[in-house]
Amino acid sequence: MVQPKVKKGQKLAILVGGGPAPGINGVISAATIEAINQGIEVIGIRDGFRWLSQGDADHVEKLTIGMTSRIHNTGGSRIGISRVSPLATPDGLKNTIKCLKKLQIKYLLTIGGDGTLYLSTRLHKELKGSIQIAHVPKTIDNNMPIPGYIPTFGFETARHIGTELVHHLMEDAKTTRRWYFVVTMGRKTGHLALGIGKAAGATLTIIPEEFKKKKISLTDITKILEGAVIKRKLSGREDGVAILAEGLTDKLDEKELENLTDLSKDDHGRIRLSEVDLGQVLKHYTLNALEEKGVISRIVDTTIGYELRSAAPIPFDASYTRNLGYSSVKFLLLGGSGALITIQKNKKVPIPFEKVLNAKTGKINVRYVDINTESYEVGQKYMIKLTQEDLEDKKELKNLAGMTNMKPAEFKSYFSAK
Repeated sequence: MVQPKVKKGQKLAILVGGGPAPGINGVISAATIEAINQGIEVIGIRDGFRWLSQGDADHVEKLTIGMTSRIHNTGGSRIGISRVSPLATPDGLKNTIKCLKKLQIKYLLTIGGDGTLYLSTRLHKELKGSIQIAHVPKTIDNNMPIPGYIPTFGFETARHIGTELVHHLMEDAKTTRRWYFVVTMGRKTGHLALGIGKAAGATLTIIPEEFKKKKISLTDITKILEGAVIKRKLSGREDGVAILAEGLTDKLDEKELENLTDLSKDDHGRIRLSEVDLGQVLKHYTLNALEEKGVISRIVDTTIGYELRSAAPIPFDASYTRNLGYSSVKFLLLGGSGALITIQKNKKVPIPFEKVLNAKTGKINVRYVDINTESYEVGQKYMIKLTQEDLEDKKELKNLAGMTNMKPAEFKSYFSAK
């Protein structure tokens, strides 16, 4: 194998941006150990881009093998994290570059999601090779453009813990004869929601990718939830757990949301969709819609997300992140720069930054759930959902309508796909 040629005194900086994900410390640990073993000094940049963007180069610490060798099994981030973007202020990017040069950084390893990746592409472009940059993809949303459905680190741990939590909720729902509407993190996509829903065997899971329309209404989602509650009742069960991807909020029609109260707006008067309490809103809509049909149900809304992000990684992510950290340093020391580091078939495969950028928007490509797969199909097959087949079966339709104050024809018309 080719061995890197390293000049003494060179420095590697490690920076973590975005939100936490299990396994961050595994990348930091492996990268630090390999760099030091190759004669490189390692600097940990505290709190992402927060201080650098202000021109502050003092919030750093020298990392050693002793302080990082056993952190790969721990949660959180040894050097902190931040969502602050240097692009948010006029001199942010310029300040960041000045600080990196003041610290005499030769190699920069960024760890983060699409936002941090985009910042890395901007730095790579501005620095023109004077500092070599590699990025390790991190997000429990699993929505970064890695080929072959290879997970982003942190996703498997988040799914594992989320599944355990949903198991508890399912047991509580059964015991108390009520429903839980569980919103899971996933800003634009349904990877985590579907992963948890399938693994836990939740009653149903709803993700944004299943809707073909660009914008959906609360009624679109409510009808799916109503149908599941009614179909479940017909089978003699008054309990259930519905997993709702946070990304559904991003597809909601803002005009419909205008009727809701206590929603904050940005400087342009637009509703801040990230602050919409999706679970609470859907619980309210579903309970009202069911009550109009004479159906009584109890629903509790809850959210799963923050509990997953700084958890200790499961063995998969602990091992995976060590591979990523080691491979990133190897890539940089062999002269590489400007790439997203992936592990494919157990080998390091750098993906050039230009290949992960959308040619039209200039932003990072998003990986959505592919609903044209057996994996998605399995999830659908094992859910309790009101289907068109149910509505076409006269006997089933009569029984379902009998659970409400609606006539079969009225029931069919209401729940038929538009």
